Amino acid sequence: MSFQAVDPIDDRPRMTPGVQALIGLNVLIYFLQVTLVGAPDMQRWLGFRFHDLASGSIWTVFTYMFVHAGFWHIAGNMLFLWAFGPRVERAWGKGAFIRYYLICGLGGCLAQTLVAREYTLVGASAAIYGVMLAYAVRWPDDEFLLWFVVPVKVRWLVAGSILLSLVLGISTLSGAGGAPGVAHFAHLGGLITGWLYLHTPPSSTLERFRVSGAPEISEETPRPVPRGLPRGREPRQEIDEIVAKSKAAVAKRPATTPMPRVVRGTRGAGGTRRSEEINAVLDKISEHGLDSLTADERRILEDASRKLRDSGD
Repeated sequence: MSFQAVDPIDDRPRMTPGVQALIGLNVLIYFLQVTLVGAPDMQRWLGFRFHDLASGSIWTVFTYMFVHAGFWHIAGNMLFLWAFGPRVERAWGKGAFIRYYLICGLGGCLAQTLVAREYTLVGASAAIYGVMLAYAVRWPDDEFLLWFVVPVKVRWLVAGSILLSLVLGISTLSGAGGAPGVAHFAHLGGLITGWLYLHTPPSSTLERFRVSGAPEISEETPRPVPRGLPRGREPRQEIDEIVAKSKAAVAKRPATTPMPRVVRGTRGAGGTRRSEEINAVLDKISEHGLDSLTADERRILEDASRKLRDSGD
């Protein structure tokens, strides 16, 4: 089954570390299978058989996913893994994706064992069907071109795969036809296991998957800010500005003609008292530094700074 994604370019599958590792391991084992070891021996060592559980070869419930029956078997599986896997991995992360992949593979092994115990099970199809389901849950309306011609949404592609596996599996068991040697119920097992993994509490995978990549939204009511308005300066910056202006004014005064330090914009008795307070604060800054000011003295400077701005200085 050939296909091609027709998503926007930013959403096309890209290779990710987990998918790359899985494809690399499958290809490596297939290379050893056709060059050094031989297909029958590799399938016998790594494929799953029901009596392996009694003989202690329990590892075959995992290794069967990485050995294939032939070139087109591995080529089809790796093509589907490349098409659907990277985007799911980017949404979940490498560890969660590989864990889900292996769990779906285990589910396929269990399902096939329940209906046909006499066969040797090989191939990654069950795990990949689970990955297809996860993709369809999150991006059901993405389209693929079957045979590079027919556009099909992912939801219908997965639904068709379920129906096809079910019909062919029943036909094979009943002897009415189908494709002998193909583990159709393993495909269904991978799909069912993936669905249970995504929906069964306490797993929150589905909820995290649905909101993956969404921006965090604050619960605080947004306040409109007019564009172009300058940001308010920090109080410390305003105080520093007053001190700098005061020092500049003192430096410009003749040494022989001392002048009273009166802040512009103050009038009357109240204004004179405010001027004296500011002058006292400036004297304290000159002698002991800015950090020696109390909270009240800093407030006096801030008030003076505000008046300077209001007056146009």
